[in-house]
Amino acid sequence: MLSQRHLLGIEPLTQTDITTILDCAETYAQANRAHQKPPAILSGLSLINMFFENSTRTQSSFELAAKRLGADVMNMSMQTSSVKKGETLIDTALTLNAMRPDILAVRHPASGAADLLASKVNCIVLNAGDGAHEHPTQALLDALTIRRAKGRLHRLTVAICGDIAHSRVARSNMFLLGKMESRIRLVGPRTLMPAGVEKLGVEVTDDMAKGLEGADVVMMLRLQKERMDGGFIPSEREYYHRWGLDAAKLAAAKPDAIVMHPGPMNRGVEIDGLLADDINRSVIQEQVEMGVAVRMAAMDLLTRHVQQGEA
Repeated sequence: MLSQRHLLGIEPLTQTDITTILDCAETYAQANRAHQKPPAILSGLSLINMFFENSTRTQSSFELAAKRLGADVMNMSMQTSSVKKGETLIDTALTLNAMRPDILAVRHPASGAADLLASKVNCIVLNAGDGAHEHPTQALLDALTIRRAKGRLHRLTVAICGDIAHSRVARSNMFLLGKMESRIRLVGPRTLMPAGVEKLGVEVTDDMAKGLEGADVVMMLRLQKERMDGGFIPSEREYYHRWGLDAAKLAAAKPDAIVMHPGPMNRGVEIDGLLADDINRSVIQEQVEMGVAVRMAAMDLLTRHVQQGEA
């Protein structure tokens, strides 16, 4: 079992927690790839997907993961819920708590929303992304993808490129890779770099050639236009010219460097389409595949105390 009751972020997890989740997820990944049906260990338990932001990839992944383990799943459409009528997040949490779910997966545009919900409900809460704070299962699936490709997570050089300021994915990956003693470089325009981020023990540059030099992993990020309220970049064309990943820029990384992107991708803005589809360098589709395995593992491990009657 894990040291935490909920999965609210990577920051509270120990290195042992992370390794435990990844080892469990590896087992599920192998079973999924072999089309082996796993035991219905969540039979009789229920998951509510509570997404206040639009999502296809993450919500579907949580749903599929829970159903593969035998859980009942309910997807709540928060865009048409009572929240639109003025109901507060706490009122919504109390209403859901009265329904006695076992697991709640929540995505919310406000940082800290998952933590608030966890303090108000009796069930397990999984953070599916809260504002620009954290996205723990994305960082875990990224880590599993890296470990499968490189054979390790420790002491790699990882370049995270693009819109760092608005990215919960970048933040969770910084925490996770930092715990694994990897060297992290943040690459992108200064306008998209959080103030004081160097204090987290990362290197910062706006030069792609310098940032990608000798990198084992190149992780590109989406421009989060929905979170921008000003002119952070001169134009998409200029952004691609300076910070979009193409074969010429990737040449600065190690010859066996892998290319990642959490999706959805803006081809021709953050990454060249041909490179995104390059089966020799890109692991983007494997990231999607590993997302199901990681969420299966998270729900498996977090519910073990429930299954043993310790809740």
